[in-house]
Amino acid sequence: MPLYEMLCITTHVTTYKHIRELVGQAAMHIMNNGGVVRNINSWGTKSLPQKMKRHGPSQALGDYWTLHFDTSPRTLRSLNGIMRSDPRVLRWTVLKLADRIEELSDKGGKVILPHRPAVQDVVD
Repeated sequence: MPLYEMLCITTHVTTYKHIRELVGQAAMHIMNNGGVVRNINSWGTKSLPQKMKRHGPSQALGDYWTLHFDTSPRTLRSLNGIMRSDPRVLRWTVLKLADRIEELSDKGGKVILPHRPAVQDVVD
């Protein structure tokens, strides 16, 4: 499965409940279709480079986040459909980093492995 990185800009809301739901929906969609979510990263709230409008009024602020994942191209197409129809999403883009994780490490790129809890974390 190819390794992808998605950068998403969502409308700014004072509570992060809506963003958390969107990120969870995207991650669960990937995992339910046999993919692996490797990393979720929030870049926080930033001023947009220009006013953006999608599904509603123009926005001057946006919440940025990234998602690194492995999935099939079919699941990626359905994920794009989810992002396209969601009114919280202003913009998103998906970059293909490598066809296989081994190719990324051969190029000298950073390999992001899924978090595995230590035995002590599971026992406590």
